[in-house]
Amino acid sequence: MSIEKIKQALTTVKYPGFSRDIVSFGIVRSVNFENGKASVSIAISSSDASIPTAIRDSVEQALKPIAEIKDLDVSIVLTGNKKAEASTANDGIPGVKYIVAVSSGKGGVGKSTFAVNLACAFSQILEKEGKKTGIMDCDIYGPSVPLMLGISGRPYVEGDSLIPMEGHNLSVMSMGFLVDEDTPVVWRGPMVMKTIQQFSQNVKWGELELLVVDLPPGTGDAQLSLVQTIPLSGAVIVTTPQAVSTTVAKRGARMLEKTNVRILGVAENMSYLEGPDGSRQNIFGEGGGQKTADDLGTELLGQIPLDQSIREGGDAGKPIVLSDPDSTAAQSFHAIAQSLLSKIRI
Repeated sequence: MSIEKIKQALTTVKYPGFSRDIVSFGIVRSVNFENGKASVSIAISSSDASIPTAIRDSVEQALKPIAEIKDLDVSIVLTGNKKAEASTANDGIPGVKYIVAVSSGKGGVGKSTFAVNLACAFSQILEKEGKKTGIMDCDIYGPSVPLMLGISGRPYVEGDSLIPMEGHNLSVMSMGFLVDEDTPVVWRGPMVMKTIQQFSQNVKWGELELLVVDLPPGTGDAQLSLVQTIPLSGAVIVTTPQAVSTTVAKRGARMLEKTNVRILGVAENMSYLEGPDGSRQNIFGEGGGQKTADDLGTELLGQIPLDQSIREGGDAGKPIVLSDPDSTAAQSFHAIAQSLLSKIRI
């Protein structure tokens, strides 16, 4: 009997809580078959004690109907930092102390704009301590961080590693540096997962106090690959006030919670339009960010106004945190960054 037949059967086993199977998820380390005995080795990083048992039971059920298998050995190996939830330090990427993911679940809420300005705010705060910040753009299909930071070119290769690009005192890595501007990235899941693994394992980030990770929208390959590859210090959920955004944001947060990622808080983007007289117009509704935070059992970190200058800064490669540090928006980003630092450094 071929090992491929066993692997095919394993594709029917779903990772608990997800629709994705354990083979494409990349947690099946080895499959062997000899003299009627099948051996399957699986590596997971979850600290949820119920998941290894659930996977083992499902694997046994999937392989039981195969008549050629007379004996079965399923080994589950726990990898990564089991104390990730309680620890503030992050040893997933050499030299990087803390890693904060920015997630939204839904596209169109300004998540990348938020991530770039948040990274700039972190950089300004940490620079005073003599420490460095970086940003990893994991939106493989629509990388926008290079444009928003005004950085172009190709990263240098040193041995088997890439050297991140530099801009605004940030170390930056993005798929946008590796493909031509007009070239679409037409990849299936495994290629996306491999790229994100390389961004974390084959990039010489150097000594960083904090790395911001801009996740793509959704709850698919990129998110799963990231949380399987490195233990995050936590994640920020970005939403706009309206229900169509908050509903999807909560779904994305639940996905992160299932993989034991700490939700640090919710940020409400495009929260309000401020008039010349200081009055506020709630263009996209009101209270969505607070309700999302309440439903997730976390806090509302802050509200970012709907400001034309934020968009102009992103298009020009000059984030508003740098171009207009005294603006209401820039001050909001700084307050959120300071709050997050306090949380992850506890």
